[in-house]
Amino acid sequence: MNKISAFADEIGDDLELQMATLKANGVDNIELRGVWGKNIMLLSEEEVKEVKKRASANGIGFSAVGSPLGKFPLDGDFSLQIEGVKKALHYAQILEAPYIRMFSYHIAHGEDPAQYRGQIIDWLGQLIAEAEKTNVILAHENEKGIYGDTGERCLDLYSTLKSKSFTAIFDFANFVQCNQRPYEDCWVKLRPYITYFHIKDALLGSGKVVPAGQGDGNVEKILGEAFAAGYDNFLTLEPHLSLAEANYGKTSPDLFKTAADALKDILGRVKTTA
Repeated sequence: MNKISAFADEIGDDLELQMATLKANGVDNIELRGVWGKNIMLLSEEEVKEVKKRASANGIGFSAVGSPLGKFPLDGDFSLQIEGVKKALHYAQILEAPYIRMFSYHIAHGEDPAQYRGQIIDWLGQLIAEAEKTNVILAHENEKGIYGDTGERCLDLYSTLKSKSFTAIFDFANFVQCNQRPYEDCWVKLRPYITYFHIKDALLGSGKVVPAGQGDGNVEKILGEAFAAGYDNFLTLEPHLSLAEANYGKTSPDLFKTAADALKDILGRVKTTA
């Protein structure tokens, strides 16, 4: 199995630099969030086709469209999200990417997420209905400040929105940054729903992002259990080692190697015992 992927825009805006760094580190897939200084959703169809052409020529595939769907105000015009999911689905088909990364809507600081549950379930259900018209799967990422940022609320989403076109991403660091214990509070509840991992780790308390296995994300324990149960899908590196912000991260080529090597070290151990 070699299904390691990456948010290559962390390395830089230039596609050639992205691909060269991935190939140097044995990474064969991209979760396409941005290139040439543009978010995936701001690229033209012709630009997406050009990305696909160049990547294919370099033996690189696409694990997902790293869309910002679901990072949207709950008092906004939802028709824009429907337009967005249709565009993302089209781009995923061009790229032959099986997944679209998405979120479950921002909750204003201090507000009770429960009061927005009905609206969020409805909105996500409408996005999923669009995906059901295709062979592309919407994959929800847990992230701080959205409805699905804790193990319990992610479980609510996954047990309620049952569809072949909706699945769960497990992001270790994002759970840590919500003061969740990724194993006890999240993995044990969510493991039946997890089909995709984002690989980054973090320290409880400070929330500082660190290479996989060097934080409080229980990365090795969780991946070990996943592989023992037959996991055979994407692991997307999202290192955030040079700079971590709310909507993106940056990782120099040297630090990308640090992140990739940390994951490979873990995989070498867990796949030996799985």
